[in-house]
Amino acid sequence: MTKEIFIDLLRNAVVNEFEKHISTDNGEWIVKGFIDIYKNIYTISSDTKVISKIIELYIFPKILEFANKNNLEIELTKEQNFYPDITFKDNEGNLFAVDLKSSYRKNESHINGMTLGAFTGYFRDRNSLKNITHPYNDYKAHIVLGVIYDSVLDIDERKSYSIEQLSDITSVIRNFQFFVQEKWKIATDRPGSGNTKNIGSVSNINDLINGKGVFAELGEDIFNDYWMYYLTTDMAKMAELPKPFYRNITEYKQFKNIE
Repeated sequence: MTKEIFIDLLRNAVVNEFEKHISTDNGEWIVKGFIDIYKNIYTISSDTKVISKIIELYIFPKILEFANKNNLEIELTKEQNFYPDITFKDNEGNLFAVDLKSSYRKNESHINGMTLGAFTGYFRDRNSLKNITHPYNDYKAHIVLGVIYDSVLDIDERKSYSIEQLSDITSVIRNFQFFVQEKWKIATDRPGSGNTKNIGSVSNINDLINGKGVFAELGEDIFNDYWMYYLTTDMAKMAELPKPFYRNITEYKQFKNIE
């Protein structure tokens, strides 16, 4: 199976099945909260890490259905900080890395951002098995299954409800939008959040949906080369360099003499 066929199959499954699986007809998240043995329901935290994990758990049955329908084996990440979230294997032995990512809309056109995996470690040593299920080079494609949503403000996380009040509970998120794109097509030329050595994504929603990131027209080879040798200021100091070779795609083109 080629990567193009795999991506088309996954994208069709996401559009036709995944979105319907997690939201009501009016766009609300069907997950309302946590329930205890006394049948008390507690509102879900608006913390993005909590929401991300619940989304992941909730769509996993659909992932299994997709794999079974297309005669694919799946292998889950061994540890929390391993890459990727899911490895798919077809009957010819081809491997496809799929990472589940989610983020909330800041406004109608932009999300808060996503990180797309490390640009050090296994990304640079592509035969390494450290923090990765299979060597990076063994994968036919590195794919993001993304979920975009609206956060609902003014949720009282201290309040609990009874089963009879289920319909009164406001979902903490709503208005889902899924997308499937290769990682390099939605990457930007800056690291992701904080001091972590992760590749950042573009934040424009149309660019995410349509795969029009910084490297989309330059190609995957340029994406790989850019992030293979990208240095943060601290990394440059550790390498005893006065400054990084480049800090953005414009400086990279100058550094590489690319028109």
